[in-house]
Amino acid sequence: MSKSTKSRGEQAYSLLRHEIISGAFVPEQPLRLAQLQERCGVGFSPLREALTRLAAEGLVTSEAMRGFRVAPLSLDDLRDTMETRTFVETEALRRSIKRGDDDWEGRIVSSLHALGRQNERSNPNDPESLAALEDRHRDFHVALISASGSRRLEQIIDNLYLGSVRYRMPSLSNLSLNPARDLMIEHGAISDAALARNAPLAVDLLTAHYSLTAELLIQAHSDRLDRAANG
Repeated sequence: MSKSTKSRGEQAYSLLRHEIISGAFVPEQPLRLAQLQERCGVGFSPLREALTRLAAEGLVTSEAMRGFRVAPLSLDDLRDTMETRTFVETEALRRSIKRGDDDWEGRIVSSLHALGRQNERSNPNDPESLAALEDRHRDFHVALISASGSRRLEQIIDNLYLGSVRYRMPSLSNLSLNPARDLMIEHGAISDAALARNAPLAVDLLTAHYSLTAELLIQAHSDRLDRAANG
């Protein structure tokens, strides 16, 4: 594969991944190659490369005779994704606490600060500011596990994040700016425990954080299914 073909494939991959995660493409929507070629401005080969990568990440399904489709969403998949993410990410956090150096601590502190600043200026009625808040939220969680020493473990976590963020995006204002929870207190407590090298406490706090998020996501997704069923 030529360098230019690879770069076009990366371009198509980035665009399609963004549009699936953001909800521009809805679950189970057929992905017609001719339409995608026009939308992405790339040829057939780089487009198939992009779709194959997205299928490997679980964002797209591929079936004989039916072609590519946006992966479906379901309550079972949501529960499985959040439970698996918690299981894997807590192990990465334990490893990072054991292995982390000054640079790791700096990444946690700076990402928490950036999360706090974005949290202060986020507007529940502004999708762009909520998307920026989600980015800072992701940066913090990446920083927490960035000293795990396992590239493959971090790749697994990234794929699980992609699976969960599709459920998060329609509910960002309820999840991130919900008055019933304080985003900064939750993340600050996790940060403090990690920096104190208190792995059991950090793991318990991260588990509780994801458990609450899962509860809110399950309720939000159930409500959307009920509204769809009732027309």
